[in-house]
Amino acid sequence: METNRVELDDVDRQILAALQEDAGRPAAEIARAVGLSASPCWRRIKRLEEEGIIARRVAVLDPRKLGLDLIAFAHVSLASHEREDIRRFHDRMQVSPEVVSCHAVTGNVDFILKVVVKDIRAYDDFLTRRLLDTALIRSVNTTFALRPVKETTALPV
Repeated sequence: METNRVELDDVDRQILAALQEDAGRPAAEIARAVGLSASPCWRRIKRLEEEGIIARRVAVLDPRKLGLDLIAFAHVSLASHEREDIRRFHDRMQVSPEVVSCHAVTGNVDFILKVVVKDIRAYDDFLTRRLLDTALIRSVNTTFALRPVKETTALPV
């Protein structure tokens, strides 16, 4: 996965930091915060979007208020590392709404999934319905989160 790195100046970084705090802020408000007038700030935001630095704007939801009280980290090892099997696993993860992140990793396992569900029964259902119902998976070892210490979507710009 190759990406073309984009050079940012300090104002771009300030704009990005402001948008990471609240992407719904009007450009005029962001402009005041970073010392620009509204039009140049808006043009910079548009450029950052066009260059793909701002990939999308989303609302960050509180999982507990939605009744999603269980966060699990599933350490998954595949039974086969054939290209087609890896693609099939990737496809399964893309259609699993419980999986909020899936990373290929180095070490003793192939992937680490962050799974957000209502409760242990919902996790058991996910485990049996999405992971263990296929010959793709050799093993799954799950760690359950007790409480967040730090959780952010903001990148260090």
